[in-house]
Amino acid sequence: MPLAACKRRRALRLPPVIASPPSSLPLWQLLQHTADALAAVRAGRSLNEALAACPAAARPGTQALSFQVMRQLGRADALRRRLAKRAPPPAVDALLTTALALLWQPEAAPYAPHTLVDQAVDAVKRRERASASFVNAVLRRFLRERDALVAATEGDPVARFNHPRWWIERLRRDWPREAEALLAANNRQPPMTLRVNARRTSVERIAERFARAGIEAERVGPWGLKLAAPRPVTQIPGFAEGEVSVQDLAAQWAAPLLLEGAPLAPRARVLDACAAPGGKTAHLLELAELDLLALDSDPARLARVGDTLGRLGLAAELKAADAREPALWWDGRLFDAILMDAPCSASGIVRRHPDVRWLRRDSDIAQLAQIQRDMLDALWPLLKPGGRLLYCTCSVFRAEGEAQIDAFLQRHANAVALPAPGHCLPLPENGGEAAATAAAAVHDGFFYALLEKGGA
Repeated sequence: MPLAACKRRRALRLPPVIASPPSSLPLWQLLQHTADALAAVRAGRSLNEALAACPAAARPGTQALSFQVMRQLGRADALRRRLAKRAPPPAVDALLTTALALLWQPEAAPYAPHTLVDQAVDAVKRRERASASFVNAVLRRFLRERDALVAATEGDPVARFNHPRWWIERLRRDWPREAEALLAANNRQPPMTLRVNARRTSVERIAERFARAGIEAERVGPWGLKLAAPRPVTQIPGFAEGEVSVQDLAAQWAAPLLLEGAPLAPRARVLDACAAPGGKTAHLLELAELDLLALDSDPARLARVGDTLGRLGLAAELKAADAREPALWWDGRLFDAILMDAPCSASGIVRRHPDVRWLRRDSDIAQLAQIQRDMLDALWPLLKPGGRLLYCTCSVFRAEGEAQIDAFLQRHANAVALPAPGHCLPLPENGGEAAATAAAAVHDGFFYALLEKGGA
């Protein structure tokens, strides 16, 4: 489980984005839905929530365009400010910014530039007819002056890296040598990785089944297969039968880290303290016979854990409760092991959730770190002496990883840090400039710390 860190300083050139999926809907309509999704994110709602409100027929195309817009939003905002000093009405601004985000990199544009302009103007006409000529003039000026306008925004780090300024500055403090590579990596499409259910089949058998179906896949880790191209789960052999699940490679490290080294006895009592959506819960149960309590504060998300376990033929006790308040849910029996996949900034999975960078604020990191601290302190007394607690976050920020655990060890004299991966950056594992420009990293960004409780 190596720390994936590329040692380089200058920004990376992004590879072409895969084209939007075919749609029977006209492009102007997809652009309207994409602009609506952008407006929702600007209003503080997640992209997942916005896409859920999108008509089913438009959702695949809208998602592909929305992801590209989120990954290019810093540049698009900077270009819009240069092209239109005065912000147009919000609905028009969202459509204009959407078009600029899709247009500004010709090699990555999902449609021909003039097609995008024509369809964006058509989308505006159907909502704000009076603004159609303005949008047409702005976009056609951009096509004429593209190189000069892009060059004029290059000095703005938000435009250059397509991340908020505070995020860029935090990465530069935490990872001065890797910061620009991390920022560039966040704007790439991540791989789709599957975890094979060891209770039902093997990686070898699934790989053979995929080969017969013409699905190209590469083995990664003990239970993983990385697909050459993403596809809907309904098109993945073995998914419905519970033989495979979608799970990033770095997330697949959690269960073996907790279970290996000091194997738990059959029916050992284990707590998964932040279980939803259930991937790590299921992996624990695939690898060992456990008496497992899956806890989550959100009943709706906890229901997804039940659905996941049901598909895989696994069982656990599910309880909706806040892990920081054991008095409300704990029965007084100590746990042999605890998995604490803590709430965090999600800064390690931005390439999968490109809206996160625009939804988070710098002040959120301190608030999340306090939640993590409170959760650690609340759960530690629930662990048996000699038991192990695995702390993990899908974050690359040190405040949610290394700094959090260093402070915990200072507070708890009976806690011993065991070997663990620590910060795992979402960069190509073999490092080097050529490797970093060639392909996306195999795994997401994570932090792992394994703690053992001393005493008799």
